[in-house]
Amino acid sequence: MEKAGDKYMGIVGDKIKELKEKEAKLLEMGGEAAVEKQHERGKLTARERINLLFDPGTFRETDIFMKHRGTLFGLEKMEIPADGVITGYGKVNGRPVCSFSQDFTARAGTLGEMHSKKICKILDLAMKSGIPVVGFNDSGGARIQEGVDSLSGYGQIFYRNAIASGVVPQISAIMGPCAGGAVYSPAMTDFVFMVKNTSHMFITGPDVIKAVLGEVITFEDLGGAIAHNTKSGVAHFACEDDAHAIERIKVLLSFLPNNNLEEPPRVETGDSPLRTDPALDSIIPDNPMGSYDMKDVITSIVDNGDFYEVHELYAKNIIVGLARLDGRTIGIVANQPTVLAGCLDVNSSDKATRFIRFCDCFNIPLLTIADVPGYLPGSDQEWHGVIRHGAKLLWCYSEATVPKITLITRKDYGGSYLAMCSRDLGCDMALAWPNAEIAVMGADGAANIIFRRDIQAADDPEAKRKEKIAEYKGLLYNPYIAASRGYIDGVIVPSESRPRLIDALEVLSTKRETLPPKKHGNIPM
Repeated sequence: MEKAGDKYMGIVGDKIKELKEKEAKLLEMGGEAAVEKQHERGKLTARERINLLFDPGTFRETDIFMKHRGTLFGLEKMEIPADGVITGYGKVNGRPVCSFSQDFTARAGTLGEMHSKKICKILDLAMKSGIPVVGFNDSGGARIQEGVDSLSGYGQIFYRNAIASGVVPQISAIMGPCAGGAVYSPAMTDFVFMVKNTSHMFITGPDVIKAVLGEVITFEDLGGAIAHNTKSGVAHFACEDDAHAIERIKVLLSFLPNNNLEEPPRVETGDSPLRTDPALDSIIPDNPMGSYDMKDVITSIVDNGDFYEVHELYAKNIIVGLARLDGRTIGIVANQPTVLAGCLDVNSSDKATRFIRFCDCFNIPLLTIADVPGYLPGSDQEWHGVIRHGAKLLWCYSEATVPKITLITRKDYGGSYLAMCSRDLGCDMALAWPNAEIAVMGADGAANIIFRRDIQAADDPEAKRKEKIAEYKGLLYNPYIAASRGYIDGVIVPSESRPRLIDALEVLSTKRETLPPKKHGNIPM
């Protein structure tokens, strides 16, 4: 008979007991002291992050027993639990997701041959299964004792990041140090989350910079969450702590399809598709130089005012993010009149381009809301390649085959009119508010060119100039000329924007469009 307290008996029972003991040892990660130190830094452990991400009881770990096989510099004597990275799959809000989580408590989560192999295997599984992958990066970098095997390991991960791009969503969370070659894998994924004060990304650290350049800079100023969210644009989200980052990742996943062959999930939001908002009828200032917050327009239109903004702190003159219209996921690109008057520039073009291409990869319809006076002028912009960067925006809108809807709320001038997804770039449905101004350029500049001789010959040139500006505005500062040529499909009452956009999205939900066969285009990078 089985003795009290003996769960496993016999030869098989002994083997099961051995298995459980080995697993229990590995679940301790780097040990109690290392875990406590991780917590003292304000960070969760690799396993705590996994537990927060996945629905309770659904995570299945893979390769827990994988071990390094290094023999140099004393590595053969080192025990590194799970080789410093937790990998596996499970469900997030009931949907399948793959994940890896680097364990800083186990030899600082350094990456070697087997560590890389585990990550590569989970990326391969994600691609074969067609499910998203979430990576938690918290590592001291390459395991230098393994030499070129560590470098090869990074290269194999980079290769898979590139191959998986546009196949399954890839999300990176930087939750500790990420330096040198390690930074490139997150940069190759679709979205990068960082945690304030505890996560850092840089190619060369402050010590090297000081030694080489004599520049003194802190970790946070060089490669912290705020630096990469506001200055470099490498990161898309700056979160308060690990738990906050994981919660935001779960919300992001709720908007996305599992892979490029699926449509985003449609959910019941409870917001009526017929809802209107009279406040939009008066949101545009009477003063043409006045500004208004485009986010007020967005939250008025989308389901329950729920807008998941991406890259919120970077290039604020353009807004990008995810929302829903009648339960359908949409990607929104909109000019922000409160910042640089909504002008396009180098950084905003890059920001919008990457987001548009992501949406097109994963069958997310695009809503573009335009209020743009032009491209930002100046030698700094020209020398930083605003032509090349601006061309990316033209390129990606032209290339996108998802449903494309454009709403013009006010100014839409010149080349920036085209760049904000005009009919000519493949917009499927273009709508405008009655106060929309669609023109080659602003009235002041246009009048100075067209009526130069009349102005110069006038007894009162300034009065004549104002007269001609008013004449130009009267003739062209409206949406009806564009509508008469078929460039605008409808002029609508602002308060009715939500139902009109939902109707457009509904009719375009069965859109089918293919591009000419080719290996790939050569985007102006």
